[in-house]
Amino acid sequence: MEKNKILSILEKELVVALGCTEPVAIALAAATAKKHASGEIQEVVVKASGNIIKNAKSVGIPGMTGKGLDFSAAIGAVAGNPNSGLEVLTGLTADDERVAFKLIEEGKVKASQAETPKRLYIEVIVQTDKQNARVIISDNHSNITLIEVDGEPIYRGGCENSSVQSVKGDFDKLTVDEIYEWVLQVDVNELILVKKSIDLNKVIGNEGLSGNYGLNVGKTIQENIKKGILSDDLATAAMSLAAAGSDARMAGSTLPVMANSGSGNQGIAVTLPVVAVAEKLQVSEDKMIRAVALSHLITIHIKSKFGRLSALCGVTAAGMGASAAIVYLLDGTLQQVKAAVQNTIGNVSGMICDGAKAGCAMKVSTCSNVAVQSALLALNNQGIQSTDGFIHDDVEKSIDAFCTLGNEGTRETDNWILKLMMEK
Repeated sequence: MEKNKILSILEKELVVALGCTEPVAIALAAATAKKHASGEIQEVVVKASGNIIKNAKSVGIPGMTGKGLDFSAAIGAVAGNPNSGLEVLTGLTADDERVAFKLIEEGKVKASQAETPKRLYIEVIVQTDKQNARVIISDNHSNITLIEVDGEPIYRGGCENSSVQSVKGDFDKLTVDEIYEWVLQVDVNELILVKKSIDLNKVIGNEGLSGNYGLNVGKTIQENIKKGILSDDLATAAMSLAAAGSDARMAGSTLPVMANSGSGNQGIAVTLPVVAVAEKLQVSEDKMIRAVALSHLITIHIKSKFGRLSALCGVTAAGMGASAAIVYLLDGTLQQVKAAVQNTIGNVSGMICDGAKAGCAMKVSTCSNVAVQSALLALNNQGIQSTDGFIHDDVEKSIDAFCTLGNEGTRETDNWILKLMMEK
């Protein structure tokens, strides 16, 4: 594949996001609808797919105390900047939150599950005293497919656009072999977005280590290293920094992150374990950037088949990318890179997603630990064999099997997870 096509894939899939992408996407739809409906808000109606509800139900929103679908839609309609994409909630104030809560208290915000087969679907209707606007986002967190004003469509787009389809075609052509060779040869100066992902995500990782966020998973690991209860090694370094980033993000930190494939937690889990290992090994900055690029691209490759949302935790795919990158940092071969991915698939492929929340930091920690473990096994020429589970001799076939499990094999699991969450 041409060099520029892989760079275009990075440009599409590495996006700066403020806050968890599911409530942010709801806010983006609401802000866009309000932009096209002048006047005073009379009602906000939000309908979302089960996977969106699952991830928007309990997670923190940057700088706010409110949570949930209704609050995400209300704050987006009241104060969101629709021109800022996934940074739509930048600059919120306490007054904005009060106005959003007032709308909810007055019964002007209604939220429900949409009847749709899509796993990523958001529909928001904003009714004012003058106009009515309806916005639909589907398949991708910032992919607006319809804007309708007073019943008349004024925009249809998104995934139907030929440019989007051509990039999807480029995803289909990617392989681990090609990604590895590209990462070795690309000019590091062209990996500006990868460098930015390191810088942004490291800031929120350090914030999680120094602050008090969520379950303090990363901070607790670091404190136990200082006490001598845990060893100061590659695995704990990867776990603590990555989990701390997730701690801060899930608890509503106002720091942005570089998302990977539509998920900020995936962006954190793709970058920070690799950064922690690179710093521990004291490798050059260029080598660290190439390693993180490898991690990003392998995760993008897997997620392009796996889909944006699933009953399985997306951070597992990030762990697969990170394991490959850690092998690269330790001067492993392409074959060992593939073995690390295979080992990770065989280890964490069954981890379910029960929504975005503080506990996600524990899953980030687990997958970071597995990434290091899988890499070290691979470097010792140990890999899960094709006689075991659904692992194949060919890493691409193992990836396909994992993605089939996530897409086709867990639809009933998805329904049960949401049912159990909503019954509480």
